[in-house]
Amino acid sequence: MDQPLPNAAVQLLIGQARPFGPNGEPSAIDKQPITTPLRLSVTGFVGDEQGDPSRHGGPDKAVHHYPFEHYAAWCRELPDLAERFRAGGFGENISTVGLTEQNVCVGDQFSLGTARIQVAQARQPCWKLGVRFGIPDMPRRVQASARTGWYYRVLEPGVVTPGDELRLIDRPHPDWPLARLLHHLYVDRMNADALHAIAALAVLPTSFRQLAEKRLQSSQVEDWSRRLNGPVAETPP
Repeated sequence: MDQPLPNAAVQLLIGQARPFGPNGEPSAIDKQPITTPLRLSVTGFVGDEQGDPSRHGGPDKAVHHYPFEHYAAWCRELPDLAERFRAGGFGENISTVGLTEQNVCVGDQFSLGTARIQVAQARQPCWKLGVRFGIPDMPRRVQASARTGWYYRVLEPGVVTPGDELRLIDRPHPDWPLARLLHHLYVDRMNADALHAIAALAVLPTSFRQLAEKRLQSSQVEDWSRRLNGPVAETPP
């Protein structure tokens, strides 16, 4: 993490909630590019929606960032779906080149337009990615790849214009790139030293710190099946 982080021009994307899941569960995962300035509030870009705000919105998930360069990797791995791998495909609000889970850290603060935002957490892939791409195990593929993207909280609301640059202004935890967090969430899952460190990272949302604490207390990894598999289609009466 000793290399300078590049400033990255952003593409902005928003979407509206529509019936999506097997039982009509709503989602706004289909984000479309915007060419005009957008107001960014503590809950996200004005005009953007979330189908399930309890899981995909709120202050610690106000803005979703997915690196544009990841799409080339998905095209190589899943060439039959290449036309679906475009900016906005993963439900992101921000698409850039140059920032990835390898060089962005938990707690990083960026200026963006007149706003200031902070990296809050890595994305935990859910079943909606499987529906989105027509591959039931897509959430597991994303999780295993560590190409998950991440969420920001908004420290100072403002106005963002497409093409504005994300500029790093503070890095409180240089030893915690998102790739390291993802490694201990999904690969080296019971590393006690790492779990203690994650539980102590006050910049992480409470849910992440509690997850680490529960693993330490129970000596078990939480069940991911509901998040990854999603709901079962209901049989009509």
